[in-house]
Amino acid sequence: MNTNDTYSKRLIDSLHGKLIVSCQAYPGEPMRHPETMAQVAQSVELGGAAAIRCQGLADISAIKGQVKVPVIGIWKEGDNGVYITPTLRHARACIMAGADIVALDATDRPRPDGLTLQQTARQLKSEGAILMADCGCIEDSDAAVDAGFDIISTTLAGYTDSRAKTEGPDYELLAQMLERHPHVPVICEGRIHTPSDAAKAIEMGAWAAVVGTAITHPMTITSWFADAVRF
Repeated sequence: MNTNDTYSKRLIDSLHGKLIVSCQAYPGEPMRHPETMAQVAQSVELGGAAAIRCQGLADISAIKGQVKVPVIGIWKEGDNGVYITPTLRHARACIMAGADIVALDATDRPRPDGLTLQQTARQLKSEGAILMADCGCIEDSDAAVDAGFDIISTTLAGYTDSRAKTEGPDYELLAQMLERHPHVPVICEGRIHTPSDAAKAIEMGAWAAVVGTAITHPMTITSWFADAVRF
C-alpha cells in the first residue's frame, strides 16, 4: 500500500459510524457567505461532526481553514441535469480549494464536458483524488464502483427519474447498495431529518450518515415549526 492509499484509508476510516454535516446555503439566502458557512462548520465540528460537506470553492477554502475534520467538497453549477461537480474541471477545482474528498454526480446522465463518469473518475484517481459518488439508484452505484470511486452514497435518490422520492431517507436503496457492495463504504444522505433517522442508517450498516437541512438550514427548520403550530 503506497502513502496515498494509506492516507485515503485512514481518512475514510475516520468517518466510520459517524455523522457528517452538510453546511450549505442556497443562492439569495442571508447565510450565503463563506465566513458564515465556516462559522457554521466550526459549530457542528464542536457538536461532534466527523466531517463537513460543503459547496463552492470559496466555502471549501474558508471551511478548510477553520476546521480540523475532513472536508467533502462539491461545486454546484446550475440546477438541472448533472450539476453537482459536473465536470473534471469542477472536481479538480474543489481539490485545489482544499477538499479532502470530492463528491460528484454519479448518475448516468450526460455530463457537460462530454466525458463519461468512468473517464472522469479514472483521471481524478490517477491524480490521487479521494472520490465520493452521489448516486440516485443501484445502477449508479454499480457504475461508480466499477469506475473506482472510494465511497458511494444515496445522495441523489429521489432526485432523478430512476426512483420515486421517499418522504424520509431512502432506506431501501441503502439496503440494496449495502448488499451489492459490501466492501465499499456506503454513506446514507438525503432527507435525514431526525437523530433516529441517522441512527437507523448506521444500524443498517451505513458507513456514515450525512445530515444537512435538519442541522444547518434555519429557514427550513423554522418553517417546520411554523407549520406545526399553524392550526
